Amino acid sequence: MLGSARNRIRIALVAAATAALAAFSMAPSPAATPGEARGGTAWANCPAGYVGLTYDDGPNPASTQALLSALRAGGAKATFFIWGQHAEQYPDLLRAEQAAGMWIANHTATHAHLTQIGEPAAYNEIATAQNTVRRITGQSPTLFRPPYGETNAQVRSDAARLGLTEVLWSVDSQDWNGAGTQQIVQAAAGMRAGGIILMHDGGYQTTVNAVPQILSGLAARGLCPGRITAGAGGTAVVTAP
Repeated sequence: MLGSARNRIRIALVAAATAALAAFSMAPSPAATPGEARGGTAWANCPAGYVGLTYDDGPNPASTQALLSALRAGGAKATFFIWGQHAEQYPDLLRAEQAAGMWIANHTATHAHLTQIGEPAAYNEIATAQNTVRRITGQSPTLFRPPYGETNAQVRSDAARLGLTEVLWSVDSQDWNGAGTQQIVQAAAGMRAGGIILMHDGGYQTTVNAVPQILSGLAARGLCPGRITAGAGGTAVVTAP
């Protein structure tokens, strides 16, 4: 009698454990966060095309990591135009941008007015930054943005000699000019397919705060963050990442 009772108890416990395991296996998986969903499948649907998100003047200890975190949370990539002297000061932040999958581009060594300093100074500004980024990351940039957007035929020729495509912008966020977060977001709302927005890795919390709203606005309009590459004739175009 005692052994039979023990067997019945053992069978009942096994059955209960089996039922619990089955219930756990059938339970729905936790929902993905908005950033995970966007990075996985939502950005794959881009009926309105692609735009380029760009950040100049970094790396910067006051903003680089925060920008990377905000972009990663939204599953987005951007192009970072690197100020060579800042890369020399903060090489680990430049490597962090690379590790996060961001695109690293050239923004000269000292942020000089290239159209005013003459040759070979202008060429050396670009070449020095190119060498700095290559030494720190092991990769050579393919994109270049002249400081202040100041360019001419000679500057473009210098960039071309180094295998670089010049990239300007179609929308200026004005973050460098004291624009607030909502003003930056509103500027981004004016982007259309193929557009490129100028923002800065310059220690501006307003720029960091704008990232989630910019990404949400793009998604709502069927636009996706894309990659800037060289198009026909050497002009910059925005394509799928």
